[in-house]
Amino acid sequence: MIVENITTMSGFLLMGFSDNHELQILQALLFLVTYLVGSAGNVIIITITTLDPQLQSPMYYFLKHLSILDLSSLSVTVPQYVDSSLAQSGYISYAQCMLQIFFFTAFAWGELAILTVMSYDRYVAICLPLHYEVIMSPRKCTWAVATVWLSGGISGTLYITGTLFIRFCGDKIIHQFFCDVPQLLKLSCSNDHLVIMDMVSFLTAVSFACFTGIVISYVHIFSTVLRMPSAESRSKVFSTCLPHLFVVSLFLSTGAFAYLNLTSDSSTALEFLLSIFYTVLPPTLNPVIYSLRNETIKNVVRKLLLSTKFTVRIIFSCCF
Repeated sequence: MIVENITTMSGFLLMGFSDNHELQILQALLFLVTYLVGSAGNVIIITITTLDPQLQSPMYYFLKHLSILDLSSLSVTVPQYVDSSLAQSGYISYAQCMLQIFFFTAFAWGELAILTVMSYDRYVAICLPLHYEVIMSPRKCTWAVATVWLSGGISGTLYITGTLFIRFCGDKIIHQFFCDVPQLLKLSCSNDHLVIMDMVSFLTAVSFACFTGIVISYVHIFSTVLRMPSAESRSKVFSTCLPHLFVVSLFLSTGAFAYLNLTSDSSTALEFLLSIFYTVLPPTLNPVIYSLRNETIKNVVRKLLLSTKFTVRIIFSCCF
């Protein structure tokens, strides 16, 4: 019924990977598990980097904001799709769709910006250790984070401004699990999408500049690390930096492919798969990458879990 009447509605119908209801339920459950795992990891990092005195350096300050952006990005897209799929309704209103575009774009751009700042922080820490406290002073770190959030807000505003001028016609069916700009442009019945394409080209150029900065930082880091006499130190840096570089490359390459092929006739399955690579995987994997090889974070988490178990035992013994 919803599919039949979607042309008369002001909103859109999110179909996801398939219009088969059983497959939609399976997708929703997989997305729910991924969301819970990713959210738990990011909440843990936010908590420990806020409360633990050992994790108050610039690196963990930036990591906390990365986790906030990751958690926010996941929360913008996944819960709404899970809820609508389990309720057997993929309908999303026009206002919800526009808000989703704004917040997802803002958080995604903020994530790229904070990853660029974090790579520079690691470059200064490893290549210029004697100047680290001066270059990465608390005031400069605060300004860097403020710039990250501001740049995210600006990019979100640019996208939502261009999207508001698009006129949609025909069946308003989006073969995606959230309101993604490339999918919306396929529903446009005019040349209004040219404005969005100009914005995409501009932001892609800026994204490429950020990625170039990240690569340059890691080239200097790797050249410095290779000169280290300790094999353990080299292994520690490589085990953290290489997965980080992989996730950044995956995030940017899949996102760029989707947004630079706005009017292409790519298969629905390919577009859906690519969207997962730049929306769901990076926010879910980042907590693992930054904590799995970090002994300080692992020790703090271990201490937190032990203290939590101890507190639960006290409460249980008092109640029973």
